Amino acid sequence: MTRTAADPAALLAISHGTSNPEGQRLVTQLADRVAEVAAQRGLEDLVRLGHVDVQQPDVPASLAALPQEMAAVVVPLLLSAGFHVNVDLKEDTADLDRPVTVGGALGPDDRLVDLLLSRVREAGVDTARDTLIFAAAGSSDHSAVRDCQDMAARIQTRLRRPVQDAYLSFAEPAVKTAVAQARETTQGRVVLISYLLAPGYFQKMLERSGADVVTSSLLPQDSTQAPRELVEIILDRFSAGLAELTPAAQAAH
Repeated sequence: MTRTAADPAALLAISHGTSNPEGQRLVTQLADRVAEVAAQRGLEDLVRLGHVDVQQPDVPASLAALPQEMAAVVVPLLLSAGFHVNVDLKEDTADLDRPVTVGGALGPDDRLVDLLLSRVREAGVDTARDTLIFAAAGSSDHSAVRDCQDMAARIQTRLRRPVQDAYLSFAEPAVKTAVAQARETTQGRVVLISYLLAPGYFQKMLERSGADVVTSSLLPQDSTQAPRELVEIILDRFSAGLAELTPAAQAAH
């Protein structure tokens, strides 16, 4: 089937999934805000939320629920291009009876740096004195670790201060190790800059890692409006995906 620029396409926002009710609420709020902004800009495309793990609908079910043969751009609500993006989502979207492309992860992106620094300021961090650790979930996929190192380097450049990257799983150094090492080399506060999308299991792990301060996730607990930066990144990833579906799609959207 050949897709033309006039054909509608779906934006499938695919999160990791979480069992945390507040995390679920915040991710749903983010997807709803993406749909609102898209509608304000006159985009007719459907916006749907699905999940790669933990929650339903999963990716196959999300695709199956779309109108028959409608094209789709899968936008991972994931901060780095790890195993879920490079393997799971590619497999879930292969050999379908509709045009589908998988967009890029949300990061690295300078707008995420802006958002992270907002969380740092909200937490009362003294960026000139406190020891800063960029704390990510971690991945067995080296490309995801490189993405996190890229983000940590961008924050370091912006603040002109050392920023150590650390991870909760798979990659090294472990967050607890980085905190312990920081304690040995500084008399100031140790701050974990949370590079997590929403509250949940990993955010709680950060809060138990022994740091003096842990910043909020990018979608903060109890917030009532999704951050503009995340909405813009998602819509940009969607636009890039449309351009892959058909050369004329970018002009039409």
